Amino acid sequence: MDWMKYRFIYLLVSGTIIIAGIFSLFKWGLTIGIDFKGGTIAEYSFKEKISTEDVSKKLEDEGIQVFSVQDTGDGRYFFRLPALNTKDQEKIKGIFQEVAQGSEELRFETVGPSVGPELVKKTIYAAAIASVGILLWVAFQFKSLKFGVSAVLAMFHDSFCLLGIFSLLGHFYGFEIDFLFVTALLTTLSFSVHDTIVVYDRIRETQSRTGGSLCDIANHAITKTMVRSLNNSFTIIFMLLALMLLGGSTVKWFATALFVGTILGTYSSPFVAVPIIVFWDEAEKKIKSRK
Repeated sequence: MDWMKYRFIYLLVSGTIIIAGIFSLFKWGLTIGIDFKGGTIAEYSFKEKISTEDVSKKLEDEGIQVFSVQDTGDGRYFFRLPALNTKDQEKIKGIFQEVAQGSEELRFETVGPSVGPELVKKTIYAAAIASVGILLWVAFQFKSLKFGVSAVLAMFHDSFCLLGIFSLLGHFYGFEIDFLFVTALLTTLSFSVHDTIVVYDRIRETQSRTGGSLCDIANHAITKTMVRSLNNSFTIIFMLLALMLLGGSTVKWFATALFVGTILGTYSSPFVAVPIIVFWDEAEKKIKSRK
């Protein structure tokens, strides 16, 4: 199949997502969660097991947002909430008494952000160092700088699209950026590069064995690896769908971030990373022909 025939369509799709993301980031930004801005941690014990979904709904019906609920398994539950006052604390106690008799407050305290500016800065530095390392390693392994640059550009494409999409989700559906989202973002980067290298390896193998136009080689490589990539991605997607539908509120958005990241990584490997190489190769040939 002539995949590269539609490379301008792939460019249009990616450009549309990126432009929508830029608009959302500049207009609404990212909705920051408790990990970045702090909030209240409440610990309660119950004599009987409770439904965290029902409790969260009752609290939110009373205007108290629930960021996450953690069940320790011994009758104790940790609630992560926005910064609350004494009046809200009494309201929570009343709701818990309605849900289950014998509820006891073990801790109720307001905390600062668990992810400070210094940690964010170090994360950005680490991502930048990792990107340079990936660029140099891929370029060395494939004996060409354009392979390394293209892989890193595709990786940044995925991360930026993910940020843009979740900026929109934050504005329209209230999704908040927390430490789990950062984990999902970094996981997306690694998945994107892993899938890209598989396609690149088939391009290198075909190029050394048969030679020919890079565009034709790219079409052959994508055709040969497409089924493998889809099979690999669908096994992850099915698991993440189950977590999104059945995992509860505590992992819903984390699973959603991984779900979107997996789709972006699967898409970008053949339809972003490879077309960049083909565009680059065609540009080099045009420059040489003019000399």
